[in-house]
Amino acid sequence: TPIKSSAASDVYKRQVINNFFARFIMDQLLDILNEINSDVDYEVCDTLIDDGIFSSFDIVSLVGELNDAFDIDITPVDIVPENFNSAEAMWEMIQRLQD
Repeated sequence: TPIKSSAASDVYKRQVINNFFARFIMDQLLDILNEINSDVDYEVCDTLIDDGIFSSFDIVSLVGELNDAFDIDITPVDIVPENFNSAEAMWEMIQRLQD
């Protein structure tokens, strides 16, 4: 029926838009990370903190950049290795803080 088709179409459109914004956020995040250290493959690295790739100064800079770029408020409670060891973990934190 047309109603179901329209509803399915609306769901599909929302998914496309959500995927677009998710990719946009990840691209913005990768740009910020590359400004901090362009020698890292952020698509695969999941030990940014554990391996000392990011210094404490890098984290302070990153927190400020992420707060400004994504209009979020990263608090001291959020500044734990689990949230900063990978781009994916940071992306998930950003998503959570934007909700």
